[in-house]
Amino acid sequence: MLTVDFDRFPVDLGDRVLDMGCGGGRHAFALYRRGADVTAFDMDAGELKDVAGMFAAMQEAGEVPAGAQARTVRGTAYDLPFADDCFDRVIAAEVLEHLPKDDQAMRELFRVLKPGGLIAVTVPRWGPELVCWALSSAYHEAEGGHVRIYRGDELRRRLTRAGLDPVGSHHTHALHAPYWWLKCAVGVDDGENRLVKAYHRLLVWDMMKAPKLTQVAERLLNPVVGKSLVVYLRKPSSTDGPARAAA
Repeated sequence: MLTVDFDRFPVDLGDRVLDMGCGGGRHAFALYRRGADVTAFDMDAGELKDVAGMFAAMQEAGEVPAGAQARTVRGTAYDLPFADDCFDRVIAAEVLEHLPKDDQAMRELFRVLKPGGLIAVTVPRWGPELVCWALSSAYHEAEGGHVRIYRGDELRRRLTRAGLDPVGSHHTHALHAPYWWLKCAVGVDDGENRLVKAYHRLLVWDMMKAPKLTQVAERLLNPVVGKSLVVYLRKPSSTDGPARAAA
């Protein structure tokens, strides 16, 4: 299940791309299949081991274009172990809401992105996330859980303050919002609830089969209850200086 829309976030063969906070690797795998030079970055050594294994399996199965490269790197979002201006693209999907010092992470993301490069930042949307917090304290009080809820204008303002220029945004995963409301209502650790299990089967079926009915329904519902907000931004190039100064 991808949150970033690659029609809005083009990645070309050989582009150096950082997936910061890659987790299980869903975006990293998609980038690798597109022929990118992918760096999957996370704090969780166990997740990175699984991601590295999948990279190797994809290469062996011939699922990636010739020349595509992929690696895993472990570290902290507050001090990325990369040179300035070294990535053509950066993805930070569902990461910032976990970080107490998100301003520092934003500055690091800006630092490693090349001038003129694009970044996609995704976070839980304010409205659906607020419902989850209201229904369950366990949802957000667990260690390593969500520490804040972003309003869209606040997120854009803070990323702009870090030096990035917003170029577009959208909402996605509307069908997943009710699933999390159900989980929060019955208990986020209750994996045996019949309603939750039935809804989960529906989501799996939707992801595997992609039926037209649910695809259309989600497109219509995304602007209203899309679970995630996706913001696309650009790091100004050196030629943008005069225009930015005039603005």
